[in-house]
Amino acid sequence: MPMNWKRAAAVVGGVAAVAAAAKAYLRATRWISLRNRVVLIAGGSRGLGLILAREFARAGARVAMCARSERELEHVREEFADNGWPLVTTLCDVGVRADVGRAVETVREQLGDIEILVNNAGTMLVGPAENQEQEAFEDAMQTNFWGPYYLTNAVLGSMKANRFGRVVNITSIGGKVAFPHLLPYSASKFALVGYSEGLRVELAKHRVFVTTVCPGLMRTGSPRNAFFTGQTEKEYAWFTISDSLPGASISARSAARKVINACIHGDAEIHLGISAKLGAMVQGCAPGATAELLSLVDQMLPDALPRMAETKKGSESESEATANPVTLLTREAEIANNQL
Repeated sequence: MPMNWKRAAAVVGGVAAVAAAAKAYLRATRWISLRNRVVLIAGGSRGLGLILAREFARAGARVAMCARSERELEHVREEFADNGWPLVTTLCDVGVRADVGRAVETVREQLGDIEILVNNAGTMLVGPAENQEQEAFEDAMQTNFWGPYYLTNAVLGSMKANRFGRVVNITSIGGKVAFPHLLPYSASKFALVGYSEGLRVELAKHRVFVTTVCPGLMRTGSPRNAFFTGQTEKEYAWFTISDSLPGASISARSAARKVINACIHGDAEIHLGISAKLGAMVQGCAPGATAELLSLVDQMLPDALPRMAETKKGSESESEATANPVTLLTREAEIANNQL
């Protein structure tokens, strides 16, 4: 019996070694340089999208971005001009197919075929399910799923024809684990994870590699631009404080560098931050126990309101709980990443 255990351990170790060697080989053969590559970042005017745009520009890529706010895009154009980085910007609501078509055509006219697409645009509404109407689910799906779908379809033709392309889908650990008070968001991100993973399998033969990125909490400064419902001040407080904790959250620049490294090597999927890695592992190994644990977490979150709840942005939901040193890292990120 002891010998059988030793043999089993040796077999497992051998399989692991072969798998690691195969992964290293594939990463090496799929490596690309970013210099002069045409990159389109959806939702690039603030937060993680903006940080990714900076990192791509530093690597010598030709960067384009689309967003819904002309004011935010103007701010980014000024920043890039000050750094000597070329930038193409276009207004676009990714949930509107006609907008997507116009944005992609604008980039093609000015830079040529899009070689790397980063689907980063997204929306989030935080609050108990009882205070989220059907419209919340429809809005989340339109931006978080249909937006990436529209954009990906708009660039796939040229990528397949050129037998070259990278599609990076910024999903969420919320697309792997259904956290409480994020139901419309999680539903839309689950859809995007499934689409992204399936697309990866079907496009690899065309030398187009899709990377699914599942971030956990990141210090991008984004809570002030998220939406909250129910007891909005309390919802904003727990979300912002969680987002600010160094142990629970990852710095946005560190996250961006990991995303770009995965893009360069054509990786299939990455998880960003300890919360994402642990969440995916625990959910994969023990989904039932994860559901029980999250039901306990739900009981610690603010109760739903017994009436129609107002929806507010995070910036409209400040309170004494968020005006303290605990949220310092998030405040710094707001300034650094065009969130104000």
